[in-house]
Amino acid sequence: MDRAGFEPAASALRTFTQNKVIESSISSNNGNSARFFDGSIDWAKYEAWVNKEYRPKSAYDRIRYAKAFAYCLLQNDCSDLLALSNDKREHIMNALSCLSKFLGIYENWSRMIKNYGLKWRIRDDNLIIKRFTKTQDPDELFVWIRQIRAQCADLNDFLDLMLTTGLRFEESVECFNLIVTLTHEGKLNDYYNAEKELLEHYKFKSVFLRRTKKAFISFMPNELIKRIGSHNGTMAKQFIKSKVRRKTHRIRFSDIREIHASLLAKTLGSAEIDFLHGRVSTSVFMRNYFNPSWIGDLKERTFKATRCIIEQSLT
Repeated sequence: MDRAGFEPAASALRTFTQNKVIESSISSNNGNSARFFDGSIDWAKYEAWVNKEYRPKSAYDRIRYAKAFAYCLLQNDCSDLLALSNDKREHIMNALSCLSKFLGIYENWSRMIKNYGLKWRIRDDNLIIKRFTKTQDPDELFVWIRQIRAQCADLNDFLDLMLTTGLRFEESVECFNLIVTLTHEGKLNDYYNAEKELLEHYKFKSVFLRRTKKAFISFMPNELIKRIGSHNGTMAKQFIKSKVRRKTHRIRFSDIREIHASLLAKTLGSAEIDFLHGRVSTSVFMRNYFNPSWIGDLKERTFKATRCIIEQSLT
């Protein structure tokens, strides 16, 4: 029986010996051409599979890096990965892991990771220090937000959504558009629990429960829901970014999530913040014991913090 992903059917390693190694025109980020084994992998099927399993940006990276570095997997040689930066190496490892599953040689890939001492995430104290010191003026982000409010009044409700929920930019756009669409269709109750003032993201798994980035719930006051629902139409990610870039010359939406988590720490515990930000870890506590339903004042404490965040963004 043919194994999916091969033409003709054979193991990846046996197919490698039967096919000529060619120089690929695909280049890695540093501009160096990479080699892969043309003919041993059905790239069309691989791309179709990846595009089905992953969101567009993740799929693009897994396809691009897999094509550029497939030779590491098929030659059992990951030495080229050792000299790369941690971030780039992790992207490549994600792609090769994906490709190895498609080819049915994941166990071999796992052995290669161990043999070469590769790590998925390498702790770098310098990155932590850089994060601590990158913002010199605590009010810097709020100045940027006020600038957007002044010059892009139509984005005020979107900014309030981000500041209230701490959702990632893409999640915020999806959330905003979903509220608008469902409000106009009279189906907002499918998403928003008005009694609990709770957005139930988990009901839309394909949108909010991605492989590595998740959002389960967000507290949002009824007043903001009504304002967003009154918008005439949805907004595209590129429209928002282009408009903000033209007006402020900077894109800092990721920093909103950071400051949201930092200021929530005044009223919420770390496990509560992690849950609201979708970071449900595999720790014994988070997996088996933490349940926000038992914390009756979670909404009140969350709103107390987010009201302060909103006020700082206005004055």
